[in-house]
Amino acid sequence: MAANEELTAFVREALGRGLPRDRIRSVLSEASWSDDQVASALSSFAEVEFPLAVPRPRPSVSAREAFEYLVLFGTLYVSAIGLGNLLFQLVNLTFPDPLWPQEMFLRIAGAVRWAIASLVVAAPIFVYVARANARAVAASPLKRTSPVRQWLTYLTLAVAAAVLIGDGTRLVYSLLAGELTIRFVLKALIIGVIAGTAFLYYLRDLRRGETEVES
Repeated sequence: MAANEELTAFVREALGRGLPRDRIRSVLSEASWSDDQVASALSSFAEVEFPLAVPRPRPSVSAREAFEYLVLFGTLYVSAIGLGNLLFQLVNLTFPDPLWPQEMFLRIAGAVRWAIASLVVAAPIFVYVARANARAVAASPLKRTSPVRQWLTYLTLAVAAAVLIGDGTRLVYSLLAGELTIRFVLKALIIGVIAGTAFLYYLRDLRRGETEVES
């Protein structure tokens, strides 16, 4: 029997014998089970008056659900990159380098077209899928604990955190080297705002899901 299955079986047996949850949590903590493992096991059973432990429905993964979340987060990445690229090129056009050759402006124009094209295609799909997912989660809060959703959310948090750390490191390095320019600072701010917004939004979403599970 796997460790988590053994823990769940223990909690089921303890609840079935009428032991209080606080006592079960304390005993398991003394046995070196982590708080997250204990909370997850306890949350698997509803807090209702019944002689036996009543299990809660567990989230399952379907091919359709996996497809929806892959589309949701995939279009999020494309939209974020497209928006960042568009703003980058607008900064380049607003504060051009006098030494840039004429070909540079042709490349900027091409980059602007690609950025706009990616936003026109990906952003509406992201908004549509995000709204549909929000309605589905509101109708069935259990969907918030979907393994696919949680894995992709944590992946997004990791990517956003890495981008923020890299952006901040590069900014500090340029400051120490005396190489800061208005163009560089604006681009760093663009990256920070986009990555920071995604990080804070999905971090709050995860915490809200954990609160709902514990309750």
